[in-house]
Amino acid sequence: MPKILSKEKIEQYHETGFISPIDVMSEEEAGNYKKKLEAAERDHPEHIHAENRNNAHLSFKFLDDLAFHPIILDVVEDLLGPSFSLWASVLFIKEAKSKGFVSWHQDATYMGMSKNTFLSPWIALSPSNLDTGCMSMIPGSHKQHIVDHEDTFGADNILTRGQRVNDVDESKAEHLILKPGQMSVHHCEVIHGSQPNLSDTRRIGFALQSYMQNDVIQQIGQNQWMHCRGERRNTPDHRELRRPKFDLDPDAMADREAASANYADILYNGAAQKRAY
Repeated sequence: MPKILSKEKIEQYHETGFISPIDVMSEEEAGNYKKKLEAAERDHPEHIHAENRNNAHLSFKFLDDLAFHPIILDVVEDLLGPSFSLWASVLFIKEAKSKGFVSWHQDATYMGMSKNTFLSPWIALSPSNLDTGCMSMIPGSHKQHIVDHEDTFGADNILTRGQRVNDVDESKAEHLILKPGQMSVHHCEVIHGSQPNLSDTRRIGFALQSYMQNDVIQQIGQNQWMHCRGERRNTPDHRELRRPKFDLDPDAMADREAASANYADILYNGAAQKRAY
């Protein structure tokens, strides 16, 4: 019996490759998370900035709380089953009136996993709409599996390699409008992207990229995971990442350093160049 999602929503996810919007918390609660994020940016800029946006849930307790939010985990369980872990997280922040965009791409392209069955929740901490540069999805594109990508390393493209899928029929795109406190969930092979933020406010999204079942194994780098629910992974070569007990917990910070280096090695594997994030 599903915990959160209806049978129709689960079917929609499998048919289109995404579901949105899903209510996680009130706008007021989301605003409190946003204030905590802005305080962390102000007080600890060396640990959270545009070129250090990966795995911040290992540095800050409030982002760890989001990664383990019961509604988020219930939705993931409805789609993946009772046992899963978290690979990484990414803060996608577009400043007001900025040129940064995300080209059409598929998450799983360079992640080096044994099976592309995983998913990513994307939580809005500020309004995500056409003006602020919300995500757009190509429904059903996950059924093509992985298609060819071109690495552009474009200056305004905030993806690691500026990777893009060419010849996307943008007339099919569905725009995911989210209020603060809502999230979308997308399949790792669905084609998606987002436009620049043309508004006067920041667009802040926290992507949990990705929750994976225990039979998904890293084939390029080291197997490093944070256990979330159900049975723990029993593969002998994996490292279990530790949750922070408080902000800048040195044990979890050490895990963040190792996990982010591993993350970069995997995503830039075989790339012509490597950027700072």
